[in-house]
Amino acid sequence: MEQFVVSARKYRPITFDSVVGQSHITTTLKNAIKTGHLAQAFLFCGPRGVGKTTCARILAKTINCQNVGDNTEPCNECTSCKNFSQNASFNIHELDAASNNSVEDIRNLIDQVRFPPQDGKYKVYIIDEVHMLSSAAFNAFLKTLEEPPSYAIFILATTEKHKILPTILSRCQIFDFNRIQIKDMANHLATIAEKEGIQTEPEALELIAQKADGGLRDALSMFDLNVTFSTDTLLTYAEVLENLHVLDYDYYFKLTDALYEGDLSQSLLIFNEILDKGFDGHQFVTGMNEHFRNLMVGMDVRTIALLEVSDSVKKKYADQTKKVNKGFLMSALSIGSQLDLQYKVAKNQRLHVEIGLMKMASITQVLQLSALPENGGAEKKSPVTA
Repeated sequence: MEQFVVSARKYRPITFDSVVGQSHITTTLKNAIKTGHLAQAFLFCGPRGVGKTTCARILAKTINCQNVGDNTEPCNECTSCKNFSQNASFNIHELDAASNNSVEDIRNLIDQVRFPPQDGKYKVYIIDEVHMLSSAAFNAFLKTLEEPPSYAIFILATTEKHKILPTILSRCQIFDFNRIQIKDMANHLATIAEKEGIQTEPEALELIAQKADGGLRDALSMFDLNVTFSTDTLLTYAEVLENLHVLDYDYYFKLTDALYEGDLSQSLLIFNEILDKGFDGHQFVTGMNEHFRNLMVGMDVRTIALLEVSDSVKKKYADQTKKVNKGFLMSALSIGSQLDLQYKVAKNQRLHVEIGLMKMASITQVLQLSALPENGGAEKKSPVTA
């Protein structure tokens, strides 16, 4: 039986063009290679799982490739490319600064820098999680980073740029990696699913992408998990909801309708159903506030693009914004933010949320009363929610 390889490794990009969602980085690097304007020290910054180490390896492979074409991609056929693929390259050195962060580790690296490459043009040093280096190690590294040999290139990668000394930052060409967009991630997952012979519902892949929060490696891990969980070759939205323990959008759409109509009983029943399914009350409050925020954003055609949801869900938001008014949403958000802030200190957390729902269910009535002529034509105000 063939050994299983996780998708994050099996489908790791090997060329710049196959990197997902970082075109501003890959285009700059390809142009630098093409024009010969390569810096000797790079700093790749960004969230986890967005391609920092992958781009570092592709860059290291490309600049030593013996047959780089006009598209500045490694050929994967020459000796350098094959050696790199077999982890036999003597020109590429990777250091994990999380476990090798002492002055002695940096001194060993500096000793290696003194020797020119045996094969190829450059010796490339990739230091991952570079922010984990001690202050003494950073200081020991400064001189080499400032005046390296012509054949040495350093690529530093970190998730916490603010922890790196300014003296290091000033010596590097800095590249900031973006969180990968949900659409790009879902499209990439769909491509992998097709290669693996797995049928998927688009909503299922979009849900995985949303849950990954901008990290493609996390999305691939969740994809593998859900494929394993599925009983057949079809990955459905319902199965992903159950496996990732995510609250369906429909709950919040139904809840908003009930609250806006002042139907407290239905609102409490929906909240009880959510608790019975094993969801945490705080998770419910957070999701509810996000739903109200999305409705506010969806009220204006200029901001609806800010919604990181599928087109079908965007349409649901657009439909619901026609039913509710801005005054209700502002008041509901105010109540929801107080619920969120005070949830952990509440002695009876369920009652705490239910009182908040009671306040929300009365918002529409309060707004209507404040607009009556006998109230002096008073300006509409959101009810006090604290």
